[in-house]
Amino acid sequence: QVQLVESGGGSVESGGSLRLSCAASGYTRSTYSMGWFRQVPGKEREGVAAIDSAGRTRYVDFMKGRFTISRDNAKNTLYLQMNSLKPEDTAMYYCAAGRVDYWQLLRPGSYNYWGQGTQVTVSS
Repeated sequence: QVQLVESGGGSVESGGSLRLSCAASGYTRSTYSMGWFRQVPGKEREGVAAIDSAGRTRYVDFMKGRFTISRDNAKNTLYLQMNSLKPEDTAMYYCAAGRVDYWQLLRPGSYNYWGQGTQVTVSS
């Protein structure tokens, strides 16, 4: 069983930056793909960025160049560096892990394990 705990969320002004972390514990393996997803009330959870076991990354188009995903397998930790934040980035951000093919990395339904989320609020 994999446990995921997110941290690093908070409130920032538009244009600011945050770095989210996701610490994995339990039965974790570097062969897992991991991803960041976000959700606002009343909407479906959507993919933000993901990285597979080989280190290949995928991003949704609207955040290319602003967000960077990375992972430290030695520390079992996933990161999301978020720059140039906008009010529309306000959401609960979730970390996920699973055995996911590259082309399915941004699909929430592809993942088996989820954290409880960390709130990101961006004010204008």
